[in-house]
Amino acid sequence: MTIRRLPPETVNRIAAGEVVERPSSAVKELVENALDAGARAILVQAEGGGLNRLLIADDGKGMTAEELPLAIERHATSKLEPDDAGDVDLLRIATLGFRGEALPSIGSVARLTIASRARGHDTAHQVTVEAGDQRAVAPSAFPGPHGARVEVRDLFYATPARLKFMKSERAEAMAITEEVRRQAMAHEGVAFTLEIDGRAVLRLPAEHPGPQGRLARLAALLGRDFEANALLIDQERDGVRLTGYAGLPTYSRGNAAHQFLFVNGRPVKDRLLQGALRGAYADFLARDRHPAAVLFLDLDPLYVDVNVHPAKAEVRFRDPSGVRGLIVGGLRHALHAAGHRASTTVADNVLAGFTAHQGAPPSPGYTLPPSSQGYSGWQGWSAPATTHVLPGLNERSARVEAGAEPFTTHDSRLTTHDPIDHPLGAARAQLHGTYIVAQTRDGLVVVDQHAAHERLVYERMKTQMAEGQVTRQALLAPEVVELDPAEAERVSSAADQLAELGLILEPFGSGAVLVRETPALLGDTDVQGLIRDIADDLIEHGAALSLKERLAAICGTMACHGSVRAGRVLSAPEMNALLRQMEATPHSGQCNHGRPTYVELKLADLERLFGRR
Repeated sequence: MTIRRLPPETVNRIAAGEVVERPSSAVKELVENALDAGARAILVQAEGGGLNRLLIADDGKGMTAEELPLAIERHATSKLEPDDAGDVDLLRIATLGFRGEALPSIGSVARLTIASRARGHDTAHQVTVEAGDQRAVAPSAFPGPHGARVEVRDLFYATPARLKFMKSERAEAMAITEEVRRQAMAHEGVAFTLEIDGRAVLRLPAEHPGPQGRLARLAALLGRDFEANALLIDQERDGVRLTGYAGLPTYSRGNAAHQFLFVNGRPVKDRLLQGALRGAYADFLARDRHPAAVLFLDLDPLYVDVNVHPAKAEVRFRDPSGVRGLIVGGLRHALHAAGHRASTTVADNVLAGFTAHQGAPPSPGYTLPPSSQGYSGWQGWSAPATTHVLPGLNERSARVEAGAEPFTTHDSRLTTHDPIDHPLGAARAQLHGTYIVAQTRDGLVVVDQHAAHERLVYERMKTQMAEGQVTRQALLAPEVVELDPAEAERVSSAADQLAELGLILEPFGSGAVLVRETPALLGDTDVQGLIRDIADDLIEHGAALSLKERLAAICGTMACHGSVRAGRVLSAPEMNALLRQMEATPHSGQCNHGRPTYVELKLADLERLFGRR
């Protein structure tokens, strides 16, 4: 077998398969080129799912007639400059693109036309490439003062086998839409327009750079509900800054489709970042629920490697544990600051569940009116024979055991201030032994007493764990856990961190660890499975999540058993004390599984419900 060089056309087609997997990949590369060129407005047009035609037009700095032929050569780029010694630094990449592969790759498998007018030039020129065959640069018409228009027709016509792997036109169009959405999120100061088959799908005006402009852009893309339920994130540590917005736990989703992560303005899909997002919400969401978040990491390019994958969709951090800690800490700080706040969609869902009735069924003691005479002259009503007196709110429940009151009712503030002025109002009634109805100045609040108190107990238990050491229990016989040598080394190196959580272990040879003590909260636990899960977490995330999650689960179970049960009748002071504690406790707006603990309906909502507005 003889070694031979591949023809340049074949090399380009191989590269095209890595860089341009589908039409949305071409859109990504071309939009990033426009952003690197300083564009303030970008137009994207797609026909036939992007396979028939793509057009990306921008108002960036443009290219001269001399630069156009270079633009379609492999590994020719304006984004990397050699130093005095002629070396190019691939560790400090400050642009979205840098490989110089996108345009020649597209030109090798499609019909590519680039028309451009450079800023400050009077004339425009264009160059055409068809399946790798380059035409001469020629003068061209151009609608704007400067910028570029890149048109791609018949994508993959030169590689028909690739067309067999394309999805339906609708699926490809959706992928293009999603790609433009991601780019628009990261660059709120740039106007984006997306047209698919002649229909305008997105028209996003440029927003003022900064948090408010970014939130306005996110609201336009993710909906007003996200804007109303988003928490501002802005944290910095060791030169790494985390900004963006994250949704309240009660604004969770059934999948991770509303999670968007950006590193230095580049959309990425990174397991480390996604794991950190999941870890930050571990105390607030069930495993089948996912938070909504748009997060931006900005750091020195020297500390992140974007040259990992041809499509630049993955990154590698020099200090992954520090980045993960920043994300988890920043999100938890924002969630803590949210206090007992619950999402506005909770009330919307409640209102949507109400059905207007034309009339209620007659109660005992009532007689039906004549069907055609109306009610004004009807005298057929008679009072009920018996009146059911509801239990008074001031009556002490006989089911409250002596000394077992879960709330303190000796707060002097309750006697000096009208409870109705508090955020959660004054308790007025208890329904079905489960729900507390409270009145506020401008509406009402309905509280699930068990879910609310479960959260309060859980937060107290977490505070106690944070203030003191976790109680440990010594194993009757230390247990040896055999692992892969590399796994055993990782677990042993994390011994100090694990000791803070109540797990005492030490190396035991080259491929095992010896466990001497475990957290008492875990009880009789599967030590072998616990250590192996921790080893897996250390490999994937660099942090011992399994133990923390198990401790959290145990705390949640204990809080559930130690909280007020549904069906228990509470007195008015007890109900008001629960409301006051909810107001003073962070995260009390949702239970440990992300479900809301209360629903608030404004007076305006009630008036709309009854047709008063």
